Parts: sequence; structure tokens; C-alpha cells
Amino acid sequence: MNDNYKIYLDNHSNPKCRLMHFIGQWATILFTLGVIYSGSWLLIPAIPLVVYPFAISGHILFGAKGDRPSFTKMGFIEAKKADCKMFVDIMRGRLSIW
Repeated sequence: MNDNYKIYLDNHSNPKCRLMHFIGQWATILFTLGVIYSGSWLLIPAIPLVVYPFAISGHILFGAKGDRPSFTKMGFIEAKKADCKMFVDIMRGRLSIW
């Protein structure tokens, strides 16, 4: 496990916050499939951004006081990679969202 992912998990220690990210990742997957199916290629740049309303809501509602989304700390790409890894870990049952 790399250092960025450890930091990412520390920022997402609340299961409800992780749940919001998980829902956002599913919304991203569904949005991506919709873009492909409809051929709305101009929406492709929006795909990585779909998760953020869910993720930011999770931090506001369930995060620790003063908690900020990880992309403000480690950069967009690293945060996105960590978010995808967390999604996979949740799917595999390694992390709880309840």
C-alpha cells in the first residue's frame, strides 16, 4: 500500500463518507455507459468529475471537522487513483461502508 493511499484512507475513515464515494463511483460508471451509449462524446471530459458532488457531500456531512477532499492535498490524479482503489477494496469486502 503506497503512502498516498494510506493518507487517503485516513481521510476516509468514516464508513458513511466512504459510502458517498462508493455511490459516486457507481454514478460515474453509469454516466460513462450513458455517454458511450448515446454517443454524447462532448461529455467525456465530465466523466472524472461526476463523483465529486457525492464525495464532497460525504466529507461535509460525515467527515471529521476541517476535513477536506483529498484532491486538495495530493492532487487530482493521485486522489482519483486512490478513490478507484478504495472502490475496488469496497467491492472486494476489504473496506466497510456501513
